Amino acid sequence: MAKTGWRFGTLLACLLSCALALAGCLSTSSERNALDRAQYDWSAAIRWGDFEGAWTLVDPKLHEEHPLTDLELERYQQVQVTAYRELGARAEPGSAEREIEIGVVNRHTQVERTLRYTERWRYDADSKRWWLTSGLPDFWSGH
Repeated sequence: MAKTGWRFGTLLACLLSCALALAGCLSTSSERNALDRAQYDWSAAIRWGDFEGAWTLVDPKLHEEHPLTDLELERYQQVQVTAYRELGARAEPGSAEREIEIGVVNRHTQVERTLRYTERWRYDADSKRWWLTSGLPDFWSGH
């Protein structure tokens, strides 16, 4: 009888450990799925020139610190994104980065150029969503 109790206890402990491990995986999987979705939405918005839509994925803290002005938004309307390629990525619990190469054409001069942009993301556990902390790409740096 004691041996049966020991087996049952061991089995119960094993099942409980597996359940906790699975719950941890689901949380990580859920976080990863949310990151994939946020990055897909971000890259689609940038590719299609929907900078107002992209701005909704930017960290609310950045919205407060550096609000997007009408003049800045008008400036984004002067460019056409022609390419958006991921060059590399890394993610860890709560944060992620992607190195991106963006092709952009100035609508007025028709001059095309390529620039690199690093996306930085943070996970907000309360809202269960990822926020971009690096802001909109600066297509004019160096020019």
